[in-house]
Amino acid sequence: QVQLVESGGGLVQAGGSLRLSCATSTRTFSSYAVAWFRQAAGKEREFVAAISWGGRSTNFADSVKGRFTISRDNAKNTLYLQMNSLKPEDTAVYYCAAGRTYGASDRDYYYWGQGTQVTVSS
Repeated sequence: QVQLVESGGGLVQAGGSLRLSCATSTRTFSSYAVAWFRQAAGKEREFVAAISWGGRSTNFADSVKGRFTISRDNAKNTLYLQMNSLKPEDTAVYYCAAGRTYGASDRDYYYWGQGTQVTVSS
């Protein structure tokens, strides 16, 4: 079982920045594609960004392009999401996931973290 633990969520003003981290203890972390999804209250889970196992390829939702950056440190078994120019509509629970590809479908991912809350105030 692969366990993923998100951290770094919190309350931030619109226009501000926040960095999320996703840590795992598995030594096979580098063999997985990893991604961020989010789910706002009362809405369906949606794709945010993904990165290939080697970190050379990325995939972003249109709503976050130019504002968010995804990266990974395989030596530390950690995934990051740098969020800049935050908007109130970015408010959601953010989840990290690991799977076989860096696609935008949640069906591509096998393992999920518990989520971390991000709230952006106006």
